[in-house]
Amino acid sequence: MEKITSKSNTIIKDTNRLFTSSKARNENHLFALEGARLCFDVLNSVYEADTLLYTEDIYSRYPDEIDALAKKSDRVYVITNDVAQKLTQTKTAQGVFLTVKAKDEQKNFNCGKIIALDNVQDPANVGAIIRSAEALGIDGIVAYNCCDVFNPKTLRASMGSILRMSICVTDDLEQTLSQMKSSGFKVYSTVPSTQATKITDLDFGNDTVCVIGNEANGVEENIKAVSDDLITIPMLGRAESLNAGVAASITMWEMLR
Repeated sequence: MEKITSKSNTIIKDTNRLFTSSKARNENHLFALEGARLCFDVLNSVYEADTLLYTEDIYSRYPDEIDALAKKSDRVYVITNDVAQKLTQTKTAQGVFLTVKAKDEQKNFNCGKIIALDNVQDPANVGAIIRSAEALGIDGIVAYNCCDVFNPKTLRASMGSILRMSICVTDDLEQTLSQMKSSGFKVYSTVPSTQATKITDLDFGNDTVCVIGNEANGVEENIKAVSDDLITIPMLGRAESLNAGVAASITMWEMLR
């Protein structure tokens, strides 16, 4: 097994760019994972492993999982603890890193309960929404002009759910929603308005997509225009709005109950 001891090794530099640069992820059609939980989640996902890097310390703790991941990886390297600390995106490196092949195809949803994200920019919000979506049983996510879903902060916040959820990244949300409507979906946009329909009064159908808007500006006007209705979460307190992740979780709960 080849061992990498230099922090300036080309493979280490390339992997680090996948962690720090959305451009590098897009150009190489790869994204990077760190930590035992996220890396081992690839074993039970639809994604393919590219390059596995691990320390001897982590191997002593998880030999079976490392061996299984090594068999699925195109390239495998042992790295020193110093190299692992160079790569880590957290305070202390766990000692296992994996680059993963991104999927080029765009998913199209023909049925189910779907959440659409309109310009949601906070990686923690996007990751939390995807995690809640998987936990609650949402069938898929449509992401438009959001932060990179393979941003390390998003991946960590999702706790691996990104690897298991169906996600459609679109560059034209209005067109995507119009196509979904033509397939029988009802489209609802969430807004902080007492004039909108309360989500507690709405009977969500089987094929439904609910749009969650940008943290500061909400859902875009053109998206509201193609929606079947505007919906709101009734609030008794004095706060004018909710965090996007919280609003999405409440909306998904109502969609599925």
